[in-house]
Amino acid sequence: MSPAENPGEVESAEPDAGKNSAKSDEETKNKDELSAEWDSMTGTEDNNKEEGAEGADASARLLEQNEIDSLLGLEDSAGTDENSGIQAILSSGLVSYERLPMLEVVFDRLVRLMSSSLRNFTSDNVDVALDNITSIRFGDYLNSIPLPAMLSVFKAEEWDNFGLITVDSALIYSIVDVLLGGRRGTAAMRIEGRPYTTIERALVERMVGVMLKDLSIAFEPLSPVTFRFDRLETNPRFATISRLANAAIVARLQIDMEDRGGGIELLIPYATLEPVRELLLQMFMGEKFGRDSIWETHLAEELWVTEVDIEAVVDRQMMTLSNVFNWKVGSRIMLNATPDSSVELVCGDIPMYTGKMGRKGDRISVKIEDKIDRSIKR
Repeated sequence: MSPAENPGEVESAEPDAGKNSAKSDEETKNKDELSAEWDSMTGTEDNNKEEGAEGADASARLLEQNEIDSLLGLEDSAGTDENSGIQAILSSGLVSYERLPMLEVVFDRLVRLMSSSLRNFTSDNVDVALDNITSIRFGDYLNSIPLPAMLSVFKAEEWDNFGLITVDSALIYSIVDVLLGGRRGTAAMRIEGRPYTTIERALVERMVGVMLKDLSIAFEPLSPVTFRFDRLETNPRFATISRLANAAIVARLQIDMEDRGGGIELLIPYATLEPVRELLLQMFMGEKFGRDSIWETHLAEELWVTEVDIEAVVDRQMMTLSNVFNWKVGSRIMLNATPDSSVELVCGDIPMYTGKMGRKGDRISVKIEDKIDRSIKR
């Protein structure tokens, strides 16, 4: 059939063709959008790959020296004591210094005493200063001692433990030069590479003896203790007085004698201070280790006007408890005393005086004749 014969079919076919054309355009548009999205995703991955390659190149580069120092905590911190990096991690394992207020007072007192004692010892102008007080493990301290040096081991008799005094090489030669008549204003001559002579050891031992005597006096108001010189060593291995991991307090003293001088380090393990640790934890008030003269004077004045009971003991007898239970009204106890026997005056359980019994008016009295020495055991 020709299209002219059936015009309705032609007319109906034209709208179908328009619909198919619109569908094909929409499909083409969707394909273009998918292609564009796929291209963008592919481009992102390529960019990530490029960035990853750049990061790999950046991570593969070598660190500079200042970056390594910063990582290890070895860079100069511009005068600050703060550590960083690996150094801060290692320093966190160090011993924390326990605050002992009275110990700081003892060291201040030691400085004043040593300034006077060393002036008399050397007949020279000596200035002693306390640099710092730190806490360190004993093993780390032995490894940090600059050699050559003399290590004096001393014992605290009452505390039954040891301490250490380290005298550096500069102070050793300065003391020898001063005591043997060296000229003032000239630096002490140092001869390295040889062991210390007997004369040098003897002179340093005398100086250490002076310091130990002053240290005993410095501790005396707090707790009487005697520091006795034990031995003198030049090798740190032979000066081991405590376990290497034990904590100790180190006080560094600087001694200046005009143009000469050196340093002394006083090491006291915490185990040595344990018997007086409670005393060292006390707070310090005043110059006399907590003593208040006002209260002492007031207490002394009040004691003079305090009333106490004095008992006169005529005789003492020992008897069994059964005899005491047999006492009745009218029982008599025969005393081994006569009118001329001495009477003992006691205050509580403490014997005070002896005297004679008599009468004054209608009262019995006792005349004091002698004071009882309580140091003699009765």
